[in-house]
Amino acid sequence: MTTFPEPASSADTAGLFANYLSFYRDVVEGKLRGLTDAQLRAPVLPSGWSPLELLTHLVHMERRWFVWGVLGEPVDEPWGDAAPDGGWRLRDDDTLDSLLDRLHAGGRRTEEILAEVGLSDDAAVGGRFEADPPTVLWICFHVLQEYARHAGHLDAVRELLDGATGEG
Repeated sequence: MTTFPEPASSADTAGLFANYLSFYRDVVEGKLRGLTDAQLRAPVLPSGWSPLELLTHLVHMERRWFVWGVLGEPVDEPWGDAAPDGGWRLRDDDTLDSLLDRLHAGGRRTEEILAEVGLSDDAAVGGRFEADPPTVLWICFHVLQEYARHAGHLDAVRELLDGATGEG
């Protein structure tokens, strides 16, 4: 598991974002490992999403922001996690391992992107954004808060299911 990024003097802000995102991907994985398939697929909180549905959301969310957004590259099913009722949905072949593979592959792609672009650069027009795209820095903050927020949701789920607490 990646350790929480310690405070340090660094001019490599993009690298710091990459480290924080890697940390939260590992936290999410740690929260999901050890749950049964039934627990992964059943809602625990009143909002109605299952832990695997949250995981597919994170997979799609990161790709939407960095590949489709920052680079403007086309992606298959950018909203593939969206259910008609406004929640999240799974494909029939989604499993914990397949989604975690996609999550970590997406993370590696994000790290490549952050090594290629400047944080003060605007995201591309023509992908996710038709006009007035945000900066890469704004996207980094947004994606980081998504991960932190949803890792917290999984904290509550695990505590309710089996009493497990902590970051891993």
